[in-house]
Amino acid sequence: MTQRIAILGGGPAGYEAALVAAELGAEVTVVADEGLGGNCVLWDCVPSKALIVASEAMGWMQSAGRMGVQIEGLGELDRTVVDFPKVGRGVLELGANQSRDIERRISDGGVRLLRGRGRFVAPHRIEVTTADGGVEELEADHALLATGSYARILPFFEPDGERVLVGQQVYGLPEVPEHLIVVGSGATGAEFANAFCRFGAEVTLVSSRDLILPTEDPDAAQVIEDVFERRGMTIARNSRADACERRGDEVVVGLQGGGEVVGSHVLFTVGQVPAAEGIGLEHVGVEPDERGAVRVDNVGRTSAGWLYASGDVTGRMMLASVAAMQGRTAMWHALGEAVQPIRWDAVAATVFTDPEVATVGLSPQEADAAGFPVETARLDFASNPRAKMIHGTDGFVKVHAMVGSGTVVGGVVVSNRASDLIQPLALAVQNRLSVAQFAQTLTIYPSMAGSVAECARMLMSRLDPGRAIAH
Repeated sequence: MTQRIAILGGGPAGYEAALVAAELGAEVTVVADEGLGGNCVLWDCVPSKALIVASEAMGWMQSAGRMGVQIEGLGELDRTVVDFPKVGRGVLELGANQSRDIERRISDGGVRLLRGRGRFVAPHRIEVTTADGGVEELEADHALLATGSYARILPFFEPDGERVLVGQQVYGLPEVPEHLIVVGSGATGAEFANAFCRFGAEVTLVSSRDLILPTEDPDAAQVIEDVFERRGMTIARNSRADACERRGDEVVVGLQGGGEVVGSHVLFTVGQVPAAEGIGLEHVGVEPDERGAVRVDNVGRTSAGWLYASGDVTGRMMLASVAAMQGRTAMWHALGEAVQPIRWDAVAATVFTDPEVATVGLSPQEADAAGFPVETARLDFASNPRAKMIHGTDGFVKVHAMVGSGTVVGGVVVSNRASDLIQPLALAVQNRLSVAQFAQTLTIYPSMAGSVAECARMLMSRLDPGRAIAH
């Protein structure tokens, strides 16, 4: 008998789950009230990273000048200007194009797309208010909740899309802000601060900690801080915003303990809230936790065995790659396939600043807490010839491996395109390779990846000084 699958939400968790379920012969319906890809493709991951690439072009122009390359007749390259409305339109269109590509993929796979908002009315039953105002009921043998998350709004600020902003609203600005205050120094805040600083805005980054990127490797965060300040950014450390007021063409952000920051615009990046309200979970016996997230087991099942949840709504690592794998895993399990639960100790992630910060696996502190000691080697890119060629010597590689076995358990890369350089380390962590196996793999010269392998060789000799490379 053909299994009926209903998926609420069309982000990475939802559409990847739909593709897997359709491939396994299920009858699949995706309920979504916006373009497929969801917030990730339309407003967040794709547009924000495209915005960052556009901002990096400013750096390319400056680097070209230092290398003796410039456009004839323009003189000094500091005359480069930004047509921000064009940038904004371009990155949103890129997101829309990607969304249309995803819709074609699921349509070609035989998945039904139902435009509207769904809510559970009873076990195995979903009521959908369609985009045209109608109502349709779905019966599902299994359902997947993949409704994502939305920007956290604190009581003291109200986004207006003009000068008080959240991330989705920056693309519609008529020009680069004169002075942008970014509240929140996690990955999203650091990425937007980096982009607008490169665009030429005066940027103040308000951080509640003494170091930005508080969940990242401290050495990596220090490199990014140093680069930001070298480019003219102001970092307000140990400062927590508790007020926001518009005064004509200015915004004033009040800080706990007194003091304020005055700018032309403010962007709040203070986290995401799982989107689990208003979807009828009470009718199926599922209760969100204290953060509003839906609890799931290692394969994505909720307390109602027929209902699965994946992505940001579960409150785990809010990454598109994680959401997609959660969605696939849920469908494989629901439809009877052999499945391996996600290894949370092998997840790779990147902060898309310039340079980027990419990590995978466990930190030394996490390994220690898990009960096994690790040794770490660090190698800076300052001596890497490829890094010198591209004027990208800021940053380093770290490799963490277990004492005794030499198994690679984690790593950090801070560099231009660290999001690509982390992949060999991610492969090593996922497959539990030894640092010797990693170190003995040939790399290209000159390349940034050469430093990743060289760092592994340093660690190999440290873990076993008597070991010959030929062995």
